[in-house]
Amino acid sequence: MPTRPAAGRRAIEVLLEAELPRAEGRRLVLVDAVWADGDGERDFTVQIDGTARRVHVTDQDSPLGITEAWQQHLAGTGPDGDGVLVVTGRVPADQLGWDLRGHAVRRRPLSVDRAGIITQLFGAENLDTRMVREAWLLDALLDAEPSAGWPRAGGVLTRDRALRALLAARTGLGDTGADSLDLDADTLFDWSRGPAGPRRFAELAEPERAGLTEWLAQVTGPAAPTLLALAADGRGADALPLGALAAAALGCPAAADAGFALGTLFGNALGSFDALTPFAAAATGVLTRWIAQAEAGGPTGADARARVVAVLERADQLADTARLTPLLTEDRLLPSGYRARLRALATTLDGRPGPAQDALRRLADHQLATLYGESTERARTAVRLVRWLDTPASEASPVGQAVRQHLRSTGRVDLAVGILAEGDASRDGILGEAYHRLIDRVRDRRRQLDEQFARNLATWTEAASQQAPNGALLIEDVLAEAAAPLARDGGRPLVLVLDGMSADVAVDLAAGLDPRAWTEICPAAAAGRRPGRLAAVAMLPTVTRVSRASLLCGTAADGGQDVERAGFTAFWKKRRRSSVLFHKGGYEGTAGHRLAPALLEELAHEDRIVGVVVNTIDDALADGRESGRARWRTGDIAKLADLLDAARGSGRPVLLVSDHGHVLDRGSRGAGPTPADGVQGARWRTGSAGPGEVALAGPRVRAADGRITAAWHDDLRYTARQAGYHGGASLAEVTVPVLAFVPSDSRIPAGWTALPAEDTVPDWWRGGTGPVAEETPAPMTQGRGRKQAAPQEEGLFPQPGRGTPGEETVRSAAYRSQRDFVRLPPADTAVAAALDALLAAGGKLSPAAVASAAQAATGKSQRNPERFVTVLERLLNIDGYPVLQLVESGRTVHLDKELLRQQFTGTGGTPV
Repeated sequence: MPTRPAAGRRAIEVLLEAELPRAEGRRLVLVDAVWADGDGERDFTVQIDGTARRVHVTDQDSPLGITEAWQQHLAGTGPDGDGVLVVTGRVPADQLGWDLRGHAVRRRPLSVDRAGIITQLFGAENLDTRMVREAWLLDALLDAEPSAGWPRAGGVLTRDRALRALLAARTGLGDTGADSLDLDADTLFDWSRGPAGPRRFAELAEPERAGLTEWLAQVTGPAAPTLLALAADGRGADALPLGALAAAALGCPAAADAGFALGTLFGNALGSFDALTPFAAAATGVLTRWIAQAEAGGPTGADARARVVAVLERADQLADTARLTPLLTEDRLLPSGYRARLRALATTLDGRPGPAQDALRRLADHQLATLYGESTERARTAVRLVRWLDTPASEASPVGQAVRQHLRSTGRVDLAVGILAEGDASRDGILGEAYHRLIDRVRDRRRQLDEQFARNLATWTEAASQQAPNGALLIEDVLAEAAAPLARDGGRPLVLVLDGMSADVAVDLAAGLDPRAWTEICPAAAAGRRPGRLAAVAMLPTVTRVSRASLLCGTAADGGQDVERAGFTAFWKKRRRSSVLFHKGGYEGTAGHRLAPALLEELAHEDRIVGVVVNTIDDALADGRESGRARWRTGDIAKLADLLDAARGSGRPVLLVSDHGHVLDRGSRGAGPTPADGVQGARWRTGSAGPGEVALAGPRVRAADGRITAAWHDDLRYTARQAGYHGGASLAEVTVPVLAFVPSDSRIPAGWTALPAEDTVPDWWRGGTGPVAEETPAPMTQGRGRKQAAPQEEGLFPQPGRGTPGEETVRSAAYRSQRDFVRLPPADTAVAAALDALLAAGGKLSPAAVASAAQAATGKSQRNPERFVTVLERLLNIDGYPVLQLVESGRTVHLDKELLRQQFTGTGGTPV
């Protein structure tokens, strides 16, 4: 006897909905199928022509059983009832008597056409013929129909459409009502991480699981069977971690040994080892894309980062369980591989820069280097310090040169030490000890510099004055030498005094300013000299009362806010300019205001010079900075971001200056103050100088009758513990950073020039992660100032004897033709120099650096770097080809050297 089809409740409901409206009152329905559902589903209600009809299903295996069931039904419902009896079972139609058939709908057993039912349920006209032969799919579609019904399919219900709907209904992967579902490995792996979907898949009948697996393998790739087998085994959440682990194991030198361990982790979910490679490749592809999303930042990036870290940390846990970790130390994806590279770098920090830079390059090559950005940057900072330690010890410099060098170089050493002192987030003991030893070596050398500086400071202080500064910029001359030049020709600088800002804080703040908003500038240098940031010498002792008063009065002074306000007004009055100075409490806005309306009114004034004193840094050092972080960002300093925005909105240049610096407390927690006589402050006193101290006397000493003793050793203090101290004679305390900025859409004032970010950092800080390269000598001059061509990359411009690449470009016919269409183009010399600078830097520079190169070649200041770059784009981007363009949101100028060659010095670009 052939196998009878099975019919469940939903199939019977559809059958009744189709047959009862034309049943002519008959209430017996014979079905040529066996009952597929349990006893609990035998009684239900169906809607027929708006009327609810009670239905009872009975499964009978003999004609007598059917007759008895029908008689019982009639007795229970009465002759006028509307209840329907549905009889299923294995009784052949030819064994049913005509008296029984006479009571049945259509007078015969009705067949269950599941394909027809499915077509009807989807509102389709026809069914994909492949589905007719797939009983598991038809049964599953009948069983899984949503409460709101299947979506309407229209003409033909395709197999893919039906499977997408089934997958959504059964596992939650997609939406049953969607016309399409973008299924790929990313979607499948992401689905596997949730608890509900894999659990629902595991609960499906084996034929349905197998059918869905086969289809998903066709749609998403060969990784699907292994992933779904893990889901069926209740381990869907481990699918992606196992994929990452498999990729690491297959790529390790001991892949054979790792394979056995992998087999224990996958268990029966792995059909064969041949399935491992595509599964691992799909998993790493998903993770690589997630990593790219994480590196992009923003809320989406933060979510992607959390996903990546969770998956890979779980992969490391699984590796540890299987004792695979020692075999995977070279992996580029697992966190354990990143930590192994970090430890390897730690072992190089006691030596020369070469091995450390190689280790850093390997660390940066790890795929998690950007996601673990703080650790990577801290490691990079450590290697910078190794490079600094490898630089030759400098001779003792005059005081003015020493403070400028501190702002450019050793101030960054202090910044780097602060970053390392925070410790790494990994809390790795070996790495922490390596950083500790490096910090000790750096501090020893820094103390030597501070001791040299203190001796020179003592000699210099004896006679230095405003009339004889001996090559140094004095703090009382900062307004005259920096603020007043910015105020020429109607300029209205905002003088921002950040009390206690040392060189390390200043360079970090400057690096954090958005170059799209601000351009750093400095006084134009004399011919043959390199422009750079200004650094002044603080008044002594290096405390607010004398240094800040001298700064704001423009002459040696001491006093509080009243003295500062009077001196600031008097200074600008002598220059026929009105001014106003705001102190703490005067510029903060009241409720509803970010800044005080009075300040905003003054900033909007067409002539007024405005000064603001911000105490955040000095107050934080006195009170103890809770975060313990070495770095200061604009948002860390109260109202600084608002002040800068208001200045930019008013078109004002900004002079960012300090009154003195500070040293941080890096002593042990139990260390107390140094016992001493004549203590006047945390880092200065009266009396004879001892170890770590220097005696200072002269006209610049504004306390204790012109004679004090100041500490130069960074661990020396005379008062209770604080986060930081000032008043002493170290480079960090005496150096006063003087930084100037203009809004990026403004012209650079006359006598000033753009200061490229590339020119503000020393070589030891800027060094890359690759092997140390020998320095190339600067181009020599040959007769009448003509520059000798610098060596170029072989094959870049294969025309020897024709000059530098930039010179060849501006002599080409294509360039000369394009130049005729650009209004007020810059000189050819400027364009050539800018191109040569970009090529020498690998094709990328900041707009300020490009403008600076042009200025150095012509002597003419490019007072708007962004406009200069825009003109270069018009000159070089013929027919829309992006030879040169601004990238990274305007922060970087990118030159495509191959396009430059093709457009200007290849075929069609023959020099004239």
